[in-house]
Parts: sequence; C-alpha cells; structure tokens
Amino acid sequence: MADHPLTTRRSRPRLPRSKSSQVLVVGLGRFGSGVATELTALGFEVLGVDTDARRVQQHAEELTHVLQADTSDPDVLAQIGAKDFENAVVGIGSDIEASILTTAALVDLGVPNIIAKAVTTAHGRILERVGADIVVYPEHEMGRRVAHMVGGRIIDWFQLDASFAMVETVAPEALLGRTLAELELRATHGVTVVCVKPGEESFTYATADTVLQAGDVLVVAGPSKECEAFARLP
Repeated sequence: MADHPLTTRRSRPRLPRSKSSQVLVVGLGRFGSGVATELTALGFEVLGVDTDARRVQQHAEELTHVLQADTSDPDVLAQIGAKDFENAVVGIGSDIEASILTTAALVDLGVPNIIAKAVTTAHGRILERVGADIVVYPEHEMGRRVAHMVGGRIIDWFQLDASFAMVETVAPEALLGRTLAELELRATHGVTVVCVKPGEESFTYATADTVLQAGDVLVVAGPSKECEAFARLP
C-alpha cells in the first residue's frame, strides 16, 4: 500500500455512484476544509463537523452547515443525522483513534460511501478494515508530486496507479516545429500527448496535426518511467 497514494477497497458491496447533493465532512483541518469548500463551490450541500470551536466558527459562512461535535461517539453521529448522508469524508488526521472510531461508526450507521484520510500506511490499513470505501494519503501523494518536479520541466504530476502517470510539462526543445504525427511519441518515447496549451492560450485537445511550439505546455500520459524520461529530454 505504501506505493499507492490512493487506495480503493471494496470491503462492502459497491453501490452505484451517488447522485446525492449532500456530503458530510468530518474534520475541518487543511485537508477536510479544502474538500468541504471545493464541494461547496461545486454546488454540494456540505455539513462540516469538527471538535474545534475555532475551526467551526472559521467555516460558518463558507459551508452550508457546520457543527462542533465529537464524532468518535456513535451516538453523536446518530444525533446529527449522519445516517441520512450517502457520502461522507473523514478528514481527521491528528487524532488517529478518532479517525478510526468515526469511520467505523459511519459504517455501522450504514453510510454507503465513505472516503477517509490516512496519515500512515498502518492507519490506512485499519481504515480499510473497519469499512472505509476509499483511503487517501494526501501528504504522501503531494510528496511524490513534488519529488517529480525537482530538476526537470515537470509542472505537475498525477499518479494514476502504481506504474502509470499523467504529467504536465513544457514541450522539449528537440521536438519543436513538428507535428505529433511526425514525432510518433508513443512509439519513440512511450507517451501520448493528451492536450496542449499554446503560449498564453487555453488548453486544447492534441491532434495528429498539432505542431509543437516553444513554450507549449503539454499534458502527456504513459508509464511513469517513460513520462519522467520524456519530461527530462534536453
């Protein structure tokens, strides 16, 4: 598991993707608050819960509803109506025991889709065993992304699985002035250009007729090693 920043475990029968517009987010630290505010921006109704009154007050005007509560107590979760949510995110990181107890309580209440944050591999394994549907490792994932950005032209890195990645990078100088059809990058470098951002313009789909120009930003997909090597071309 240590090699996977995002691990899915179907420990319970997997339900169809929920269409509910309501999400319970437990833990309003950096990760949880980031998830909650982005969900709100996307049009979801978010109930944010934290034990810290300061955090609750801080997000009172940003989220649909906020509550101060100790969610490690199953009775508290029942009282705030957690069983009525189809989606829950457990963003507790500093208190591993509370994270595990909250996740287990949500499972017992029958919440169909639970995403939980883990800070260590052991923490993540326990979350999976108590019934979390998806366990995420945000610090580990960010660390890997930053590592790939060092010493090359990589702007961003997204690991799709253990051996396949999607990378945002600047077009290598040696490839400029030719079309993607001429370059045959999948055959020569093992990667596929998904989209291109010419200069100050917006990203657009890459086609066989796309000509790479100086300053173009590319999003390429392929095996991780090949993506890394492509982004380090002279």
